Amino acid sequence: MTAHYEPFGRMFMTPLIPYKHGDTTEIDEEAYRRFLRGFLTDANLEAGLAVIANPEAGEIFYLSREEKRRVVEITLEEVDGRAPVLAGALDVTTAGSIDVARDAAELGVDGLFVFPAIGAQDVAVAWDADAYPEVMTDMFRAIAAEVDLPMVVHPVATPSIRYGIGLSAGATRYVCEHVPNVVGWKMTYNYNGYREIARVLRSLDRRVEILGALAKFFHENIANEQFDGTSSGAWNYAPEPMMEHILAWRAGDVKRATQIWNSGLAQLHEYIFAEMSRLHIRYKVAAWLRGFIDNPLMRPPMPRPRAAEIEDTYRLLRALDLTTRPRSEVDEFLARPAMAGQLVSA
Repeated sequence: MTAHYEPFGRMFMTPLIPYKHGDTTEIDEEAYRRFLRGFLTDANLEAGLAVIANPEAGEIFYLSREEKRRVVEITLEEVDGRAPVLAGALDVTTAGSIDVARDAAELGVDGLFVFPAIGAQDVAVAWDADAYPEVMTDMFRAIAAEVDLPMVVHPVATPSIRYGIGLSAGATRYVCEHVPNVVGWKMTYNYNGYREIARVLRSLDRRVEILGALAKFFHENIANEQFDGTSSGAWNYAPEPMMEHILAWRAGDVKRATQIWNSGLAQLHEYIFAEMSRLHIRYKVAAWLRGFIDNPLMRPPMPRPRAAEIEDTYRLLRALDLTTRPRSEVDEFLARPAMAGQLVSA
């Protein structure tokens, strides 16, 4: 693996958003600052860590325009020019997405993190990206016409056996060829789909960074030289072994990288990424179990974690010898009367 990460082949983390303890109505700004500071160490920044404000893991779908702007503002303050910062640009309408992008640009971000359209089934769950790729490109080009910044794409699409939840090869090529602002591609794919899309990106006449997302595939992705960086929420819960693993690969120490991978890191990632409908819930549970945040709940309509998810995640974190909050605090949380009906046993 080459150490190519200037400026968009970085290890972008997609930070989650902490809420005030026991509630999800108000962002806990101080907790978010502390959370970021835990990752933004000199060593991590030197290794290429960077930040995407308002990613999917940060619940961009459920934040107001004002909240999105405030998250970007805080992120930029904490990063303080030491690494690139991208900002999610998404709203229900294209006009709203442009407004969010303009807010981020005015604050000084280095680029945008762009998503497919959300809303009606025509442009969401029923969207045929191969037949109608203009649904995405029209939106991206409209944003770029108003906010001319580099874009990293979050290419989620209708699930398929071939690609998982990622955009197809034909649609990927179409977007990259018609939107010159695109500089990075988040790899939201299953294993076979990842390899195919990586080849498409490598065949383009300009560089579009391959940014790994599903951390359970990172070992193989790096070995295949199809890994320029990340756009992943896995940094929220396992930053230490993840960085050690990637740096071992960079140093050419395949044996050490494999030892780290097989020490429990692979199994942890495999569990977190096993069900895409539970992915962000498990991110937040794992970050809470690590003691990085004080509240594991997401803003409704995101569902609450199940007790079994908390127990399984705790066991896997401990097996990897990662620090966790005391077991007594986990038990206390599970036993709270206020949580009755919210934490459902398997």
